[in-house]
Amino acid sequence: MPIPSSGVPKGWPLDIVYIRTLVYSKGLTADLKVLNSSNNASTPPSTISLPLGPSQAVRIGAISDSSHPANGQHGLFAARHLEPDSLILPYLGLVHGREDADPNSDYDLSLDRELGVGVDATKFGNEARFINDYRGVGPARPNAEFREMWAGVGNGKSEKIMGVYVLSAGKSGKRSKGIAKGEEILVSYGKGFWSERREDQE
Repeated sequence: MPIPSSGVPKGWPLDIVYIRTLVYSKGLTADLKVLNSSNNASTPPSTISLPLGPSQAVRIGAISDSSHPANGQHGLFAARHLEPDSLILPYLGLVHGREDADPNSDYDLSLDRELGVGVDATKFGNEARFINDYRGVGPARPNAEFREMWAGVGNGKSEKIMGVYVLSAGKSGKRSKGIAKGEEILVSYGKGFWSERREDQE
């Protein structure tokens, strides 16, 4: 559901619709069965309630570092200290099948590879669409990752979504500090993302 302009995060682009729940493509049919707990017996019994508006945990910020791959664009930064293994926010967008996927989108995240279902935040999304890949950002390493999760949608039902989580502390505890306030939230897009981009440029 789109949010009034007064309820969007600071720095939100005017040409993108801010949403607080997933938006589903009209082209989806049977694919929806794996995305809804009422049709999936293997759904974990526990679900997470999602915030109803802009996240208080993050802020959108302009990138002005000339050495940053996203210089002149935007990134997502921690607005407070984020503990290891904690959910930062969900990745919201348009849920679609193979038939209506945009091959040129830089904001499409797989939701179910076997069925070819993805969530694309090109035109609809939340703050998570501004998360950058760690590659080329100085000596930085990923401090967050995408994980599958189930979110409650009311009436005892839940839907499968992708969440952005702070990386765990790890066995050695090297990441025990989590993400500090003001630090850019970075993930790994995966080698497949960049290999596809190189092929498109050739």
